[in-house]
Amino acid sequence: MSIIGLAFFVSIVGLTLVVTWWAAKRTNTASEFYTAGGGLTGWQNGIAIAGDYLSAASFLGIAGAIALNGFDGFFFSIGYLVAYLVVLYIVAEPLRNLGKYTLADMITARFNQKKIRATAAFSTITIVIFYMIAQLVGAGALIQLLLGIDYWIAVLIVGTMMTIYVLFGGMAATSWVQIIKAVLLMIGTVIISFLVLMKFNFNILEMFSQMKTATPLGENFLNPGVKYKNPIDTMSITMALVLGTAGLPHILMRFFTVKDAKTARSSVVVATWIVGIFYILTIFLGFGAAAFVGADDIIAANAAGNMAAPLLAQALGGDLLMSFVSAVAFATILAVVAGLVLSGASAFAHDIYGEIIKKGKITEKQQMLAARYASITVSVLSVVLALFAQKMNVAFLVSLAFCVAASANLPVIIYTIYWKKFNTTGAVTGMIVGLVSALVLVAISPNVLSPEGTAILVGNPIFPLTNPAIVSVPLGFLGGYLGTVLSAKADARKYAEVTVKANTGLKG
Repeated sequence: MSIIGLAFFVSIVGLTLVVTWWAAKRTNTASEFYTAGGGLTGWQNGIAIAGDYLSAASFLGIAGAIALNGFDGFFFSIGYLVAYLVVLYIVAEPLRNLGKYTLADMITARFNQKKIRATAAFSTITIVIFYMIAQLVGAGALIQLLLGIDYWIAVLIVGTMMTIYVLFGGMAATSWVQIIKAVLLMIGTVIISFLVLMKFNFNILEMFSQMKTATPLGENFLNPGVKYKNPIDTMSITMALVLGTAGLPHILMRFFTVKDAKTARSSVVVATWIVGIFYILTIFLGFGAAAFVGADDIIAANAAGNMAAPLLAQALGGDLLMSFVSAVAFATILAVVAGLVLSGASAFAHDIYGEIIKKGKITEKQQMLAARYASITVSVLSVVLALFAQKMNVAFLVSLAFCVAASANLPVIIYTIYWKKFNTTGAVTGMIVGLVSALVLVAISPNVLSPEGTAILVGNPIFPLTNPAIVSVPLGFLGGYLGTVLSAKADARKYAEVTVKANTGLKG
């Protein structure tokens, strides 16, 4: 790696460590650790949300997916973008009004039961682990390519960095690392997109015309069906992406970092603009990589295509641009994994230890200590699992996390806010059915079982779809419905109180 590239890496790491040092001095209470004391403004939180959301899967995975699979890779961009409409119109405001630190807080605002909190915490931790593996795989591939070090060492480096951010700086450090990363990522993406357009004489129609002959796929590059030949599979993946965001713990947690629901709503609007612009630009990243790097070189660098964007930067701007883009991608991963560690740690420390084991009778010092121990636990577990997932595309891995979130969390969130008869049994049943069905169907899908040995295990897949959302999401809703109607009646008075609070922020 060049001296310039190393300088970029060192500068970004140094900047984030300075931010962590600054935040550590301001993180003394559980509220400051989990939610930065609710002191972020709408635009700050909006940029941070975008920074949290635009992960390695977006920058590395989608660019590679489009470059290798054409239009089918763009399904990820469409799904991620549309997902924010669900967050904006259904989830953001009620969640901020009802919750405190975690998703479990929001649900137990209506059902104050330990088993609900335990189930929600387990769901959160499962989703965090899936998502974390994706980020660490991307980080490992990136650092392995640039620094020439072993994959496992690269994963350990990122794992150590993310633990430092959360351990000392909490949500304040995590938020500002995400803000810095979002700005740098947009700058890098705009520069690459500009250079790609320049190669096509700033003519988008010419770009599409040339792409018909620029890859071995020919005209099929611009048509669906290259990777996802089964239309039901395509629908299933899209469903996971569109509905999953509203159930992702690390995204939901961000709404507790602002003072009220109005600010939460403005955060989503800011985030939607940034995310929207970015995902439109992924077209240029993918097309450019396909045209100016080529499928063979992309696959040679990383079989899953995760290095398409850095290789495109090198092809268009030499080592200088590649170094900058790679350093930004590294910052992207650090920012996202820090948010994931924080949401996983909050589920362990706040929900399981603080509210279940200690029954809410816990001091600030105990809560902070538990949160830091939990951060280390989540980090170590994620790193160990990531060491076995090196060859998997990060965009695909994230789509599985979205599937679990859409199946286990979203049905319960919607029922809690909008269904008067919903009760404790329904909440627990909905989360368990959604979570278990998603995990089981993934375990027997082509992603895990393959006759050729291209997946994790050798064998014939029992479930035919690569993403089970089209089955598991309805099962999550069905589980919540049946659990409710087959058990005791709901507390109508409690629902009325929750409805008032969800819509106004006032206590009913």
